Amino acid sequence: ACLHSVERAEIELAVHYLAGELPQGKLGVGYGSLQEAVASVASAPTATLTLSDVDQRLTEVQAIRGAGSAQRRAQTLAELFAAATALEQEFLVRLIVGELRAGALAGVMLEAIAAAAQLEPAVVRRAAMYARGLGDVARAALSGGEDALAAFQLETLEPFEPMLAQTALDVESALERLGGEAALEWKVDGARIQLHKRADEVRIFTRNRNDVTDSLPEVVELAAALPVRELVLDGEAIALEGCGRPRPFQVTMRRFGRRLDVDTLRRQLPLHGYFFDCLRLEAHSLAEQPMRRRWEALASAVPAAHRIPRIIVKEAVAARRFYAAALAAGHEGVMAKALDAPYEAGNRGVSWLKIKRAHTLDLVVLAAEWGHGRRSGWLSNLHLGARADDEGAFVMLGKTFKGLTDAILTWQTRELLAREVRRDAMAVYVRPELVVEIAFNDIQASVQYPGGLALRFARVKRYRDDKAAAQADTIATVRALYQAQTGAV
Repeated sequence: ACLHSVERAEIELAVHYLAGELPQGKLGVGYGSLQEAVASVASAPTATLTLSDVDQRLTEVQAIRGAGSAQRRAQTLAELFAAATALEQEFLVRLIVGELRAGALAGVMLEAIAAAAQLEPAVVRRAAMYARGLGDVARAALSGGEDALAAFQLETLEPFEPMLAQTALDVESALERLGGEAALEWKVDGARIQLHKRADEVRIFTRNRNDVTDSLPEVVELAAALPVRELVLDGEAIALEGCGRPRPFQVTMRRFGRRLDVDTLRRQLPLHGYFFDCLRLEAHSLAEQPMRRRWEALASAVPAAHRIPRIIVKEAVAARRFYAAALAAGHEGVMAKALDAPYEAGNRGVSWLKIKRAHTLDLVVLAAEWGHGRRSGWLSNLHLGARADDEGAFVMLGKTFKGLTDAILTWQTRELLAREVRRDAMAVYVRPELVVEIAFNDIQASVQYPGGLALRFARVKRYRDDKAAAQADTIATVRALYQAQTGAV
């Protein structure tokens, strides 16, 4: 109903705002500055502010640079808040700091767009896989229906949301869940990349759609040498030692975002490209083709040295042998993939399962408690949450202060304070933005936490700066792991 009432020229803004997003991205304005701007003006008695008015003002704020920029940003924001009613002021503050919590984040918005346009949700979700944003999807759906949405396709040189995996406890359970036959691939602890090639142009993007082409010249050279004109690949870039064993993830990430003196760092820390999926080959989009067809296309275009090691198995004995070989080579574990499933861009699909030696989950930091003793002055004990079934909400699974070095404590204290939304005597509560990879021994029932589950012996493995909160593991994944571990329902 809300989408139907919005002016067509403002539909994209409406969808962004309802989903808690700013088209401008981060404005570099803290919560305290926003509160000061609100306090400096009276609220408007009547509602006259339009979505376009807000967008124009926020674009002005983003463009402010140079000396005196903080004061000029504050003045522009004060003018915006002066035109807003008290309720609108509250909405805008929450929108700008990322705390809107309207319950209408991406998944719910897709359902709403489908309902407003009287389309099947699956049609809208498919278009959203390849669109630049939900606003584009809404405009197309409401103005042109299914025909307009069909125009959203996987395009070369346009980044997309990668497919993600769920977790399985072991190779036996993975085979069972995938119907008894699956492809197993090494799971390497590298940086996810998507490689696009069209004629002589090559672009490389991260999982967050950031362009890192200039940072990875050896991968660009590999792509340029491939005997195909048009290509889109999904894979990993990883730093290897001379013997071929992987270096730590943090070492690999030193190459990303580096634009100065790239050649020197390349000599010191060369990267190897491993690819495991082919989504476009020449004029043919393959995303909706089965996995086995995409692998055939990959094998025809990419030499074996740059294809992830892979076998097809039906028997658990062969699967365990391959898993052991991956661990012996220094890698995290294996991926198990259904042979007949399409590529589900942007989804954590049931047809991809990851099996690691140590159980790990990617969780979101919800709050942190101040440390004691030698950790005084640092935010230490982390409150950890999995994504809830309800979009935008999180379910707390426990706390941990283990695995934190002094360097991590210093970094996380700075980053968490920059995301503070409130605090009490015990903890600082933050915007749920930082994703941390947590290793744990097992999962146990718990009456202490709202999800009814808690992680035993949880410890920080690393922060995942390559992942957004929307890509963290869900409480449904945690429940599935607990059920597989205990047999409980």
